[in-house]
Amino acid sequence: MNEFEMNSHDLFERAKRVSPGGVHSPVRSFRSVGGDPIFFKTAQGAYLTSVENKRYIDFCQSFGPNILGHRDPDVESVVRTAVAEAWTFGACEPYSLELAEWITSRLPFVESIRFVCSGTEAVMSALRVARAATKRDLVLKFDGCYHGHADSLLVRAGSGLAGSSASDSGGVSSQVASTTVVCRLDDEREFSKAVANFGHELAAVIIEPLPANFGLLPQRREWIEHVVRRARSCGALVIFDEVISGFRVGLGGMAEQLGIKPDLVTYGKIIGGGFPVGAYAGRRDLMELVAPTGPVYQAGTLAANPIGMRAGLATLKKIEIHHVYTELESRAKYFGDWVSAELNARDLPVRLVRRASLFWLHPIPENLGSETTPEAAGERMIRRPDQMHPEAREWYSRFFRHALNAGVYLPPSPYEVCFISLAHTPEILQAAGEILVAAAEKAVK
Repeated sequence: MNEFEMNSHDLFERAKRVSPGGVHSPVRSFRSVGGDPIFFKTAQGAYLTSVENKRYIDFCQSFGPNILGHRDPDVESVVRTAVAEAWTFGACEPYSLELAEWITSRLPFVESIRFVCSGTEAVMSALRVARAATKRDLVLKFDGCYHGHADSLLVRAGSGLAGSSASDSGGVSSQVASTTVVCRLDDEREFSKAVANFGHELAAVIIEPLPANFGLLPQRREWIEHVVRRARSCGALVIFDEVISGFRVGLGGMAEQLGIKPDLVTYGKIIGGGFPVGAYAGRRDLMELVAPTGPVYQAGTLAANPIGMRAGLATLKKIEIHHVYTELESRAKYFGDWVSAELNARDLPVRLVRRASLFWLHPIPENLGSETTPEAAGERMIRRPDQMHPEAREWYSRFFRHALNAGVYLPPSPYEVCFISLAHTPEILQAAGEILVAAAEKAVK
């Protein structure tokens, strides 16, 4: 392919002829923000470079895996060695053992772990374990929490499905959908009622302890504790979906921050260092139900791929050794506080929500008020999808376009969150912050 052919519009037209919608994951299509998607050819650190040779500050970071930034040199060195030695075995190898030992030695609620290839696989498998352990069929999830595209969980699921209708996906039978009970986040009365009605049939209650697939919706500690307590009171297992928050908000994820020991936990994103790796883990007695030691069958040809295992371990080791969480918190806090102050100074009805190195910008619904001090904003924070601004999608489309034109690449959906990596230096964050504030101001007008 020569340079003349390398433009995003033409590539997208070609892609639509050979793939559904021209993409391999729906949110990449730009359907939520309008226009054609950009095709990228290279990535390094905090930047993406398009096929048109335009460089963008990247806050998508592959939707979360790249906590160190694109192609971190230390991880890249390990990957180059791995590629030179083996791509895949389909047999036992020491690399998954090293990663499993590293994780289980640091996370007290992870007694045993099984690697898979995606977060969807991890959640699907964890639910299978829960049903086998409890001899029950129903699962309770929360509106707006996305747990992958397994059939029974594509019900009010958020993410690329946010705003879609009915069961969120064609091809999901009513019988399968009926095995899922859905409750609103941050609604103790509704949840308690559901437990009272279905508790004796619930195999598990699954939740993102930091919902980050329908915007960033931090939950009250008291609410999470209520969910865990009521779930266990009826004999249901507690599953934390930490595919996004795991190893992102801290080494032990939200489970560690909340001081809660889930029965099972699912991981993805960072655990593979940018390669397709997922995992489900938890209590040893539950994980021993998985084949070959137990009756719960789960297998994968490329599970525990040696490249992903070594990249994941290199990433986690660097995070620990170099105190990356401390540095990211410092940078992200300064960035978030500065942007929030600038939005307030311009009297813009836009709020930045941040937890650790995740952030999300959204228009403020009138019924939530526009307080911008941390205390007031915390009290009047969006915590569930039905509190969203009714024109959030339209505003974000304008905001996204203004930011993109100025050189900042954001997730192409109003319901996806942004990620700050170690490669986002204070200078890069300052430049990006100025662009985002200007984009937000233009999008409001």
